Amino acid sequence: MSTPHVVVVMGVAGTGKTTIGPLLAARLGVPYAEGDDFHPPANIEKMSAGVPLDDEDRWPWLDAIGTWAHGRAGLGGVVSSSALKRSYRDRLRAAAPGVVFVHLTGDRALIENRMSHRKGHFMPTALLDSQFATLQPLQPDEAGVEVDVSGSPEEITARAMNALETLPHPAR
Repeated sequence: MSTPHVVVVMGVAGTGKTTIGPLLAARLGVPYAEGDDFHPPANIEKMSAGVPLDDEDRWPWLDAIGTWAHGRAGLGGVVSSSALKRSYRDRLRAAAPGVVFVHLTGDRALIENRMSHRKGHFMPTALLDSQFATLQPLQPDEAGVEVDVSGSPEEITARAMNALETLPHPAR
């Protein structure tokens, strides 16, 4: 068995990072960390007010996630993070070399519908356009896979597990 990787479950708001992340961690037998828990209060206040974060807002958040991922190196783990830009993923990789990404993707209408039905989350549907505008999909030189979010959480998790097995060094 190879050394467990840290998997970053990424994607725009509403793709199911918080749902799929713990399911994937359970299947892999590693701990899960919720990326939103790493946001400083100012970021949550800003997003709750419908104001998109800028890069300066995101750097400390990404650094905190990177520190967690670095601490899990060789042990494995799953953490959620939108990781929308290549530069954000590069920052995570700099902190924790060897992380792999599971990019949850889906039709905008499906994602907006899911966002409009979730309760108690600070991210309003109004910010979805800014998320899609910021998104830079994984590039061929980035360790990661894309996983469609249509279907049940169990189906999505199974797709993620199968996709991870296609990587040169599977996270399992």
